[in-house]
Amino acid sequence: MKMIVGLGNIGPQYTKTRHNTGFMTVEAFANEHGILLNNRKMEAKFGIGIVDGHKVIVVEPTTFMNESGRAVHPLMDYYDVAVEDVIIVHDDMDLPLGKIRFRDKGSAGGHNGIKSIIEHLGTKEFARLKVGIEHPKQVSVVDYVLGKFTADQTPLLNQAIDKAEAGLLDWVNGMSIRDLENKYN
Repeated sequence: MKMIVGLGNIGPQYTKTRHNTGFMTVEAFANEHGILLNNRKMEAKFGIGIVDGHKVIVVEPTTFMNESGRAVHPLMDYYDVAVEDVIIVHDDMDLPLGKIRFRDKGSAGGHNGIKSIIEHLGTKEFARLKVGIEHPKQVSVVDYVLGKFTADQTPLLNQAIDKAEAGLLDWVNGMSIRDLENKYN
């Protein structure tokens, strides 16, 4: 089984905010492949489906972003998903809006959701798909990531989500992170 985890914050006040880019991306992937995120267990909302012959679980932690690992690790244990079969999808301020980047491992890079997952899994060696939201110009980081995309930004966000969906499908079908980096980064 492959596990695709989108990071974000729960609650209507966070819907469509920059920090919920991970949620938006995995929801688009789930919708495209007929996976309903209608199960709730272990502090997560998730759905299981078959994508190109592969069993896939799409997950959104229902903890807040900073506690994402509390949901990810127990679900991995429950469904017996190996760390190499997990990819975490999240926003990244260091990438331009509209860009995506695959990585096979690394530090949290200041992202508290990734930091929580590293702490709960006890490793930095898990795949990530970063979706660029660019760095704020004249706004505090907190206000920026919890703010919504502007009308001018939405087309670039949609392009990034489309590209991310294609990359996730390639990942489900066995493409290595190195090959994904070469194709999409």
